[in-house]
Amino acid sequence: MIEIIAISEAHIESYHLALDTVARERRYLAFLEAPPLEATRSFVLNMIAQRNPQFVALSGAVIVGWCDVQRFSRPMHAHAGSLGMGLLPPFRGQGLGTRLITTTLAAAQAAGLSRVELSVRENNLSAIALYERVGFTVEGLSRNAVKVDGTYENVMQMALLF
Repeated sequence: MIEIIAISEAHIESYHLALDTVARERRYLAFLEAPPLEATRSFVLNMIAQRNPQFVALSGAVIVGWCDVQRFSRPMHAHAGSLGMGLLPPFRGQGLGTRLITTTLAAAQAAGLSRVELSVRENNLSAIALYERVGFTVEGLSRNAVKVDGTYENVMQMALLF
């Protein structure tokens, strides 16, 4: 049984490993490897301190996925936040992403956010389908927005309004 819980300081190293694993696939995230552990620690502790929704999927003591919404810091944008998520390969396609995102979005709404936005590579069809299922709509397309291993990819901008 995989448990969805709010991240805590005790999860940081396992979260960092999961983040690095997905990043090194070079297909899904906005970076090609996880930031250094101390930068990841700082990010997570700041998310906790700011009461930003950040949930992890635990298989035993190992993080196999995450989803978070980072509220924008400027007052005129503080009603909104940016969503990030990922799942380790063996745990995809089993409904875990839906569990993670619905838990995180409910917490974002409860925290007073009225808009959540995200960026997703145009060829990440399973993620786009998930986002559309939970209510995100496409707001734009950034052409040739990323370049990985010499290949350009378009990035879709999507948002959900509560």
